[in-house]
Amino acid sequence: MRRDTPRIVAIIQARTGSTRLPGKVLLPLAGEPMLARVVGRVSRATRVHSVAVATTESRRDEDLVVLCTSRGWPVFRGSEVDLLDRYYRAASEYRADVVIRVTSDCPLIDPGIIDRVVEEFERQPCDYASNTIEPRTFPRGLDVETIGFRALERAWREDKDPAWREHATPYIYRHPEIFHLRSVRNDRDLSSHRWTVDTPEDYELVRRIYDHFREDGFRWTEVLALLDEHPDWFEINRHVQQKTVP
Repeated sequence: MRRDTPRIVAIIQARTGSTRLPGKVLLPLAGEPMLARVVGRVSRATRVHSVAVATTESRRDEDLVVLCTSRGWPVFRGSEVDLLDRYYRAASEYRADVVIRVTSDCPLIDPGIIDRVVEEFERQPCDYASNTIEPRTFPRGLDVETIGFRALERAWREDKDPAWREHATPYIYRHPEIFHLRSVRNDRDLSSHRWTVDTPEDYELVRRIYDHFREDGFRWTEVLALLDEHPDWFEINRHVQQKTVP
């Protein structure tokens, strides 16, 4: 039986097998592993009913499972390469009606932005709402995707492209003729800011931010103000090129 109130589950994808910065999700930020910072920030979103981590079945991700278990976080293990399958099975496991997709290499993810994307998703019926649909206007690293379970299930069933499945959601946002999409945009373009962690330079920037605040209760607007005070920090990872989705 369906619930009257849709169950919204944030699923944080995490693995240690990064090519440019292996083990990055366990690197420390003000005394806590990066993954713990992401879980903590996502958990503060008021529209989220549950937060889970979706990692892989690979032996090298055992440390992630140990961390999740020790902290009492729900953790699901699935395919290392088929991220769409991992998300679908995790969403099924945790009885999600709506899935919020967050990546573990975004330790500045903002609960207020998560709530805003969820509110846009719910404002009028749609299948997918995100602040990542081009043109981007938010800093990279504040990425939030909200997906209805039925849309996720259809993509899981129909997407036959392994390259797309590796990135979970391209089948949805690249088929606007099938799925009802909604874009969430900022009132000014801040897309030149890079707050995700994929390289040592990215980590250095985020480490400085956490060393300044010493905790994870700050908002993304406070980070902007901090970077205005330290414009040289903006240059630390400005040259880093984002990996492209096939």
